[in-house]
Amino acid sequence: MSNRNNLQLETERLLLRPMLQSDFDALLLIFTDPNVIAAFNHPPFTREQMQRWLQRNLGHQNEFGYGLFSVILKETGELIGDCGLEQMDDMNAAELGYDFRSDFWNQGYATEAASAVRDYAFDGLHLPHLISLIRVGNLASKRVAEKVGMTLVEEFTRYGSQYWKFALKNQNA
Repeated sequence: MSNRNNLQLETERLLLRPMLQSDFDALLLIFTDPNVIAAFNHPPFTREQMQRWLQRNLGHQNEFGYGLFSVILKETGELIGDCGLEQMDDMNAAELGYDFRSDFWNQGYATEAASAVRDYAFDGLHLPHLISLIRVGNLASKRVAEKVGMTLVEEFTRYGSQYWKFALKNQNA
C-alpha cells in the first residue's frame, strides 16, 4: 500500500491506489460533506485540517508501508472515498477504516473496498487480526464491518465518544 511499491488493489468497480497529495481537493469534498462528517460528530474540515489529516495519512503510509487507499470509481476515474489500514498502537492492531462521499452510499462501494483491503491485510501483509472503530449509532459503517466478516467485541468510550469495536482474526495466521 505504500508509495514505495505503488501497490494498487482492484475490484470489479473500484481501483484502490495509494493516497497522494494531489487527492487533496477530492478528499476535502468527503470531509466537508455534512452527511459524512455527522458520523464523526465533528464540524466539516477546514482546508488546514484536511491538509493535516492528509499529511498524517501520507506519513503513516511511509512509516508502516500501508495506509489508506484513495478509492477511484473505475467507470469515471473519480475519487469517491478512502479505505485502508491505520496502525492503532494503543490497541495493538491495524484498523480497517473507510469514508465515502454520501452520494455514493448504499451502492456497495464501501463493502467492496473494505473486502479488498481485508484480503490484502491478511493474505498480503499477513496481519494477525483487524479491528474497526465505529461511532455508536453509525449503522451503515456497522453493516459494512459485519459484511466483511467482523463481529462486535465491545463498546467503549474514546475521546469522549462512544464507539463499537469490531474485530476479525486472520484464519491463515
